[in-house]
Amino acid sequence: MSDTSREFRVIPTLTGTPPSELDVDDLPATPKELWSTWLEEALDAQVPEPIAATLATVDADGTPDARTLVLKGVDERGWAFASTASSRKGVQLADRPAAALELYWQPIARAVRARGPVELASPEEWEADLAARSPEARATVPPGQWRLWRLRPERVEFWQGSTDRRHLRIVYTRDAEGWHVEASRAAG
Repeated sequence: MSDTSREFRVIPTLTGTPPSELDVDDLPATPKELWSTWLEEALDAQVPEPIAATLATVDADGTPDARTLVLKGVDERGWAFASTASSRKGVQLADRPAAALELYWQPIARAVRARGPVELASPEEWEADLAARSPEARATVPPGQWRLWRLRPERVEFWQGSTDRRHLRIVYTRDAEGWHVEASRAAG
């Protein structure tokens, strides 16, 4: 075992406390509904930066690339985020319009992951998003460069951590007929 492996074994993990017990027999029909409940619970628990997410894309060579960003909204159309068209994420999404994102809320031992195709929002939407930014933030954006995208998830996983490592996973998958949900406990 390497020195860091030994060091890592003694670092406390999964120290968060879930805000509520989940009833897996009464799950919402869509991930948007469960997302709304979980976000409200994260806000009630004063989770720092609950809409900061890690977004992963791939470059032209197929190499994964990840960064932290701020979600702009979650609705039936998808999970919205923004940046400039010329940013690395913008270039990568233009070439390969698919992504995965994750939010981790340590204080409540929860994570949410989503993946699927990514679509550009309308120019009116991205202009409205840019207009809502602070003057200082707007000043750094070259004209015509701001974009708003939506990840249209085909799979959304809600993860509830457990100190016994039997984490609860609630997975929503979408097909032509709509959303399907499964819940399981598995070591991880």
